[in-house]
Amino acid sequence: MENSAMLPPIYADTPIELAPAKIITSFAHNTFLENLAIAPDGTIFVTNHEVGKIVRITPDGNQQIHASVEGKVSGLALTSNGGLVATGWNANSISVVSLITADGKVETLLTLPDAIFLNGITPLSHTQYLAADSYRGAIWLIDIAQRHSSIWLEHSLLARSNAENVIPAANGLKRFGNSLYVSNTEKMLLLRIPIDLTNEPSEPEIFVEQTNIDDFAFDVEGNLYGATHIYNSVVKITPDGNTTIITQAEQGVIGSTAVAFGQTESDRTAIYVVMNGGMFLPPPTGIVPANVVRLEVGKAGHPLV
Repeated sequence: MENSAMLPPIYADTPIELAPAKIITSFAHNTFLENLAIAPDGTIFVTNHEVGKIVRITPDGNQQIHASVEGKVSGLALTSNGGLVATGWNANSISVVSLITADGKVETLLTLPDAIFLNGITPLSHTQYLAADSYRGAIWLIDIAQRHSSIWLEHSLLARSNAENVIPAANGLKRFGNSLYVSNTEKMLLLRIPIDLTNEPSEPEIFVEQTNIDDFAFDVEGNLYGATHIYNSVVKITPDGNTTIITQAEQGVIGSTAVAFGQTESDRTAIYVVMNGGMFLPPPTGIVPANVVRLEVGKAGHPLV
């Protein structure tokens, strides 16, 4: 396994301003928590990627299996009726989009044989979602009302440098204002894609270079909070592209994969971070439990729709 000391030192000179952190709950070693979505009542839904489970976590840390899929589950987003939409692939390794009802029933909404690695997913409207395809170098438009999928954008900036690299390219994605922001983890880029009045994309542009972001979330002011995965931290990136490290490994975010804002009055200025405990690139101390960590950032989250 590659040693973390071999990583490019992209955050070596980045200022550090640590946010107050608290571990809400922990999962067993070798648990790959990949994504999360937080309901209006504060319930945290987390994807346990490799075992195909969606776990429901109360704000005080109680865990329950909410739903199981046959295969693996990656990205997660809420629906307008209290359900969830999830990306992943089925037992035959074919990309699928699943719908999960409020009581945990799972239905395969779409099978996408032309997709390769569906990853992050975010709403574009109340019935339409955008999903990153990390290995195709594309973003899919998923319409859950019409049960239809199509390529929204395919572009070299969304793709890997070469097809042999297992690191995901287009990975996390969120809308802010009239732009969609996308992380290309393999190329260490944050991209910005202008969106027109009909929700069609324009040419992608590079927003930040030399940053290793998996999934991320925006606050109301347009600050981006990104999980750095193998860099074992969470960073804050301002609208003008300046980066600050707000959480490090010692606060429990080893292998950080995704970030979401709290939704209740008591935690709307907090972000929740999920991780895999260093499964892809263990720290010198070895793989640790996968935590869900709450960080107080002092700003409310930007609405997803």
